[in-house]
Amino acid sequence: MVYFDNAATTGKKPLSVIKAVNRSLYEYSANAGRGGHKASIKAAEEIFKVRKKVALLFGASGEENVIFTPSCTAAINYVLKGILKPNDGLVISSLEHNSVTRPAETLKKMGVELSVAEVIFSDKEATVRSFERAIKPNTRMVVCTHASNVTGEVMPIEQIGRLCKDKNIIFVVDAAQTAGVLPINVNKMNIDFLCVAPHKGLYAPMGTGILIANKNIDTVLVEGGTGVNSALSVQPEAFPERMESGTLNLPGILGVGAGVDFVLSKGVEKIYKSELELTKYIYSGLKNISGVILYTPYPEYGNNAPVISFNLRGLSASKTAELLDKFNIAVRGGLHCAPYTHKRLGTIEDGTVRISPAIFNTKNEADFLLFTLNSIAMKNKPYKFKS
Repeated sequence: MVYFDNAATTGKKPLSVIKAVNRSLYEYSANAGRGGHKASIKAAEEIFKVRKKVALLFGASGEENVIFTPSCTAAINYVLKGILKPNDGLVISSLEHNSVTRPAETLKKMGVELSVAEVIFSDKEATVRSFERAIKPNTRMVVCTHASNVTGEVMPIEQIGRLCKDKNIIFVVDAAQTAGVLPINVNKMNIDFLCVAPHKGLYAPMGTGILIANKNIDTVLVEGGTGVNSALSVQPEAFPERMESGTLNLPGILGVGAGVDFVLSKGVEKIYKSELELTKYIYSGLKNISGVILYTPYPEYGNNAPVISFNLRGLSASKTAELLDKFNIAVRGGLHCAPYTHKRLGTIEDGTVRISPAIFNTKNEADFLLFTLNSIAMKNKPYKFKS
């Protein structure tokens, strides 16, 4: 299969990640921190090693700030619902994923004042001013995606982080599309909470998430056994145990560690340049196909993540994706769980087709994608395939 749906999850995992997951089941199949025997201690040591790698990659102050979660969505929920109270103000961007907008709407019903900062496409300074205008005296938290999963627009995270620090506001970044692709340093960028989807840019297994926490979380959504202070009737105060009740996903976490090793060995900068060059190549090819409507600007270094959204005139996004699938080409058609963005683009009724390359994609695969799309565009509908 030619897989161009890497913004959902990377379709090809490095062999080292697969080996790490397998090795965890063979060699470390014990409950980390839940016993004094050698197997349990060894499992805990392996998890600690991964925390150190993640802390190094994202510039965290220490490995204790690295919290493993079931997903990036879970990490976002832990922060929003664990900190915000009635009458607090929350500012989000107009490009947020449902992992932010849905809990934000729930909090709104509970008395949190929700404001939306309009993103000004291709104008970072204007976008920062938009966030500044959205901030009110009661604003306690700003949540912003690092890059749109629909348009690839990269947000001015560093500038927004500086704004939040100056105003003593908690800054939360959803790095689902950028962790492992764009450089991130939580301390230099004044990020208080970084939420990561390792199964994307870190090439880890699905069912893994990371929360890097530089501040406390008042209310814990999931409480229970942590392997420490078991005599206490309340949840421990210290990270990471405060946020990690229950048995950790050891195979997934060791897969994260191998994914981080892979990214560090390649270099985040090299990965980004490689993916962006292929994105540019595909974008230029799409412009030469009759009937293609592009919703993203030409991908520029530093301004765009490796994502392209488009439609073929006369075909729905889902139909285009379905036709490509008949040729074993995987893309995503629809709203991409980001209705805010599609309202901005005017595509809320049908969505768009999304192409998202990763490091393992090749120019030959891009040529096959473009050739197939051109064939579909030329024939358009009705378009018949052999069953």
